[in-house]
Amino acid sequence: MTPLKERLVQLEVLRYNPDTDTEAHFQRYEVVCQEEWVVLDALNKVKADIDPTLNYRWSCHMAVCGSCGMMINGEPKLSCHAFLRDYEGVIRVEPLAHFPVERDLVTAPDDFMEKLKRVKPYVIPKEQKPISEGEYKQTPAQLMKFRQYSMCINCMLCYAACPQYGLTPKFIGPAALTLAHRYNLDSRDGGRKERQEVVATHEGVWECTFVGACSEVCPAHVDPASALQQMKITSSIDWIVEHLIPGGKSARDTVSREDAGDIS
Repeated sequence: MTPLKERLVQLEVLRYNPDTDTEAHFQRYEVVCQEEWVVLDALNKVKADIDPTLNYRWSCHMAVCGSCGMMINGEPKLSCHAFLRDYEGVIRVEPLAHFPVERDLVTAPDDFMEKLKRVKPYVIPKEQKPISEGEYKQTPAQLMKFRQYSMCINCMLCYAACPQYGLTPKFIGPAALTLAHRYNLDSRDGGRKERQEVVATHEGVWECTFVGACSEVCPAHVDPASALQQMKITSSIDWIVEHLIPGGKSARDTVSREDAGDIS
């Protein structure tokens, strides 16, 4: 059996202990790693063999849970999906940008969680019915309308990449808005009007300047930039219909008719 290749990896990790540090500082570690390892493996090796005080989050190690997001050489990445073979020289590891640092590489997600709650990311049924009448069904075509936007793993890389969120913290941001769009497109949902009060505002989709960095860093290929532009279009149609076309049908009504099969 051929032995696995190894290399000496240098990590420069941002450290911050709120109990003892007045400001954050970088600490360098050298650790022998296997070629096929990812940055998370190197951090785990540091913590196990060199410095047990290093703090960071991780769980699944398979790019599903979204908990190990960090800045790696200045780019938002899942550390479990950042292969060491793709990096040369010193690898700089920092906490996700635009979020408060709790300790070392651990950031506070409270702002994102609050915004996620505001957009009501769940099905609000068009009509309530008793369990005895069975489940709310939909066709494969109806599912495919929103499936891509349901793949978000809440890793917050899109927030760390978004310059607008960095400049305007009130901006609801890519992931939360994309999840609102996902439910607006769901044929079982009737909650778009409620969500519009939050998302069709200057803190919502209209704060997005369509840089597109959110889609570039998304590990699940959700494409939040596309979702936000679609929301701008439907919101614009709503405004035009409401103010310029007496008796017209809004984008929301059009979506409902498409779901019902009235139009294609």
